Amino acid sequence: MISVQCYFKTGEELADACNADSDDMENKFMSILCTRSFPHLRRVFQEFVRYSNKDIEQIIKKEMSGDVKNAFYAIVRSVKNQPSYFADRLYKAMKGLGTDDRALIRIMVSRSEIDLFNIRKEFKETHDVSLHEFIQGDTSGDYRKTLQLLCGGED
Repeated sequence: MISVQCYFKTGEELADACNADSDDMENKFMSILCTRSFPHLRRVFQEFVRYSNKDIEQIIKKEMSGDVKNAFYAIVRSVKNQPSYFADRLYKAMKGLGTDDRALIRIMVSRSEIDLFNIRKEFKETHDVSLHEFIQGDTSGDYRKTLQLLCGGED
């Protein structure tokens, strides 16, 4: 079991890294975000707020750019609330003209036996439409039927 002191130290390390140059900050964020478990990171994020008075998402958006920013932001969002993260990714895959079929299929298949019910609930709360309805409006044919079966029903 990891000691509480470890969470404090890691949260403090991340907060201190925000005062370093951008390469050092990215390296510190990478070493922590990519090697720690989700439960550990949740506690670290709490400690980060305590030391910096800022949310880690705000720091990533403000201080980083490009693919590193996108990767770190995705990790943080996923750690904080995985169903919300995937609900948002599904929405983005289907909104507007065209569909990001790769993202849609990957998420639906990979999460169908894990937490798709929670993702559906989050999708409905966030976007005021059920995932089932959104799939209905954005796809057709056997593709639609398959995705709706994976979805598991109307909310």
